[in-house]
Amino acid sequence: MEMIHSILAFLEGPLNDFAWMYTFLPCAILGGVFLTIRSGGVQFRHFGHAMRNTVGKMFSKQEAGHGAVTPMQAVTTALSATVGTGNIVGTSQAIALGGYGAVFWLWLAALVGMVTKYSEIVLAIKYRERDAKGDWVGGPMYYISKGLGRNWKWLAALYAGLAALACFGIGNMSQVNSITGSVIGAFAAFTTVSAGMELTLKWIIGIVLAVLVAVILLGGIKRIGAVTEKLIPFMSIFYVLFTLVVIGAHWRGIGSAFSMIFSTAFTPQAMFGATTGIVLRQTIIWGLRRSAFSNEAGLGSAAIAHAAAETKGPVNQGLYGIFEVFVDTLVICTLTALTIICSGVEISFGVKPGSELITAALATVFGGKFAALFVAIALMLFAFSTVLGWSLYGSRCVQYLFGHKGVRVFQVLFIAVVVVGCVSPLSFVWDVADTFNGLMAIPNFVGLFALSGVVAAETKKYFSNPGNLRK
Repeated sequence: MEMIHSILAFLEGPLNDFAWMYTFLPCAILGGVFLTIRSGGVQFRHFGHAMRNTVGKMFSKQEAGHGAVTPMQAVTTALSATVGTGNIVGTSQAIALGGYGAVFWLWLAALVGMVTKYSEIVLAIKYRERDAKGDWVGGPMYYISKGLGRNWKWLAALYAGLAALACFGIGNMSQVNSITGSVIGAFAAFTTVSAGMELTLKWIIGIVLAVLVAVILLGGIKRIGAVTEKLIPFMSIFYVLFTLVVIGAHWRGIGSAFSMIFSTAFTPQAMFGATTGIVLRQTIIWGLRRSAFSNEAGLGSAAIAHAAAETKGPVNQGLYGIFEVFVDTLVICTLTALTIICSGVEISFGVKPGSELITAALATVFGGKFAALFVAIALMLFAFSTVLGWSLYGSRCVQYLFGHKGVRVFQVLFIAVVVVGCVSPLSFVWDVADTFNGLMAIPNFVGLFALSGVVAAETKKYFSNPGNLRK
């Protein structure tokens, strides 16, 4: 027991500080600015073009050959791994632990995160390869090893190892733990839930989820893509509509919500005072941290899914990275934040929440029982799709390290951890997810900065072609 406490203390303290405060956060902001300059501000100058060639073609017929998925299946698989608890629970935690001003830093990280994810996808397509089964595979481990050369294969292996470990946190335990909490919350809205009943529900939910993940995961990327292609648009539209209804019902609070976000972005104690413990450092950290947890820009994970796309070229698919971050963070996270702030629900600052904040906000319009049920269903769909997306990422990383034989062992472990995540404490689950998120980004940023010239060259070649601009 003492060893477990020591490990938790190390995760929450020195290792977490190194991964986030001293590595990820500077790279995310300063590195994002650097990539923006090198790419000519592609996420701003060509935002309209990116939207026309992504969401504008969402409903057009797309086909994929052997070993590939359609561009839309690739983006929905990637979105399935990002649109999830990070948008609902993560945004709630950013506000509770960093104050309203954390939302400003969440937005800032998203603006530069657009070009970061764009760069990851461009490189993933540029350096992808066919595996022994004929499937397209790619991602940071491939563009590091092939783009930087033989002497950097150790860095590619380091990324693959850290990403495989991270998938058990961000893509598994944190997701199923949120599902469990929301389902138990929904039960509590209708009946009294005893401690014994709560534990029983956790085990039942864990076993059911594990079986569902097994059925889909063992079917490969095409089955994952087929499922996420149906889930993502459906659940996103419903969540957006319900949050808009709540914001509309409290429309008088929209102006003050934005005012509080901007006024406390640099001086959080002006509103909260010293008693909450919220200082500028925490406001920045939690805003940037939850932005990364939400859209995963800088982690390199989404590039693994996009590498399997049937696409005409690196930039064609890279545009989806701009679209993903925009939808995931600047739309869905913003709606979550405004729903919570405008509704005026009580926030326990300094305390890490689960889904109770957004549930309370929705309850101001729809009532407690309906809100609890809706959040439970939304989180189940959001989080379940995230588990599917990250199961693919982990499988690809293990395949890179150990070949196809290691993949089945990983899949069995991944399925078993679903049950562990359902019955584990909330704080432990999020600490593991946060720390490994930050660590896996380090080798990815090295690859991104070193290969930024390749991204710049591909971007220039694409946008200097008049035929591409007329699309």
